[in-house]
Amino acid sequence: HSTMKVLKKLISAKDGSGFISLLPSTPEDLWHTYNLLQTGDRVRCTTLRKVSKESSTGSVTSTKVRMNLTIEVTKVEFFKDSLEVRISGPNSAESAHVRMGAFHTLTLELDRQFSIEKDCWDQVYLDRIEEACNPEKGAEIACVVMSGGLAHVCLVTGSVTVTKARIDVNIPKKRTGSSSHGKAITKFYDAIYRAILTHVPFNKIKVCLVGSPGFQKDDFFKYLLAESVRREDRPLIENKGKFVLCHSSSGHKHAIEEFFLDPSIMSKMTETKLSKEIGVLNKFMRLLDTHPDKAYYGYFHVQKANEELAIDSLLISDELFRSSDIHTRKKYVSLVESVRERGGTVYIFSTMHVSGQQLQQVSGVAAILRYPLPDLDELEEIAAAHEAGIVEEEEEDEELTEEAKRRRAEARVREDMADMGFDI
Repeated sequence: HSTMKVLKKLISAKDGSGFISLLPSTPEDLWHTYNLLQTGDRVRCTTLRKVSKESSTGSVTSTKVRMNLTIEVTKVEFFKDSLEVRISGPNSAESAHVRMGAFHTLTLELDRQFSIEKDCWDQVYLDRIEEACNPEKGAEIACVVMSGGLAHVCLVTGSVTVTKARIDVNIPKKRTGSSSHGKAITKFYDAIYRAILTHVPFNKIKVCLVGSPGFQKDDFFKYLLAESVRREDRPLIENKGKFVLCHSSSGHKHAIEEFFLDPSIMSKMTETKLSKEIGVLNKFMRLLDTHPDKAYYGYFHVQKANEELAIDSLLISDELFRSSDIHTRKKYVSLVESVRERGGTVYIFSTMHVSGQQLQQVSGVAAILRYPLPDLDELEEIAAAHEAGIVEEEEEDEELTEEAKRRRAEARVREDMADMGFDI
């Protein structure tokens, strides 16, 4: 039961208003929940609150009472270390214990249902629920990184990286005549071995990446193969083909992101959602360098390309849909719907992954075009004028020769790519 469950759904076909009751069961569900919430929504869930009672003799007793609260959301936060969603706002429904309008903070937790009521559930929200409830989702890649006596075992899904085990063993230096180093290494490998056996759902993952600096990963993998046969651990014996050894700079969790920048590793993960996104982002970056008139970014340019029916792939960061300004969100939602209607493919990137953070650096919205649109260079000028608050001042353009315009555009692309850490 590793998917979000929709317990009840009542949405008006007329204006999209209504509510949905959900039951999250994995950390990724909470990330989806965070992306479903917006200021102004009404959220109802159970919470523990301290209630004080005064007895006839004047003594005060306080007890914790589990009650239903409905709050109108004024603030939504996601804590990526504890994987919690916290919402605050005034109480908006009559309650025996809490007065109307009293401010409260609620934490949405795993395996505890809640409902969200909105004035309008747009298509991107509905797609998000569809994705969260799809049994095909869930862990796609397992990653193990180790260095010295530190290791992390993580699962990477379409949207988040979840640490399943952190192993830290003190490993003494090698000394002649002492066996403590060898014993510590065996203890370390045994702990990683058991963590993999316990936490890696081999039926759901496509690949298990094992990384370390130097040869530790190779030593560990030899240990795993020998031990799995000795202990007769079927899951490891049957899935040994899913292990891929690769280099990582350390045993820290952030070293996992380096795996996804290595093309040889990405080729082994062809079918995962994450690798498709990284593939399309890399294609965009290459086009930006070689055929800039087929790679557009920034809302203004992407929207213009969409009007020309030119978009083949739209790359968009989930950050843009979390805008607290309703109009900003609507703008991006209608762009997504319009690109899909016109036969384009839409990729929504998670900012919890390094690919989403890279896309965020080119404004969070980009497009690969079906055919070049070179005449959008004039739009550069218009867009710049819009931003500066000057609209349609033609004289300026005349002074720039074609060559100068081209040089300026090229410099801009190079600067953007350098910002993103790409070598040019």
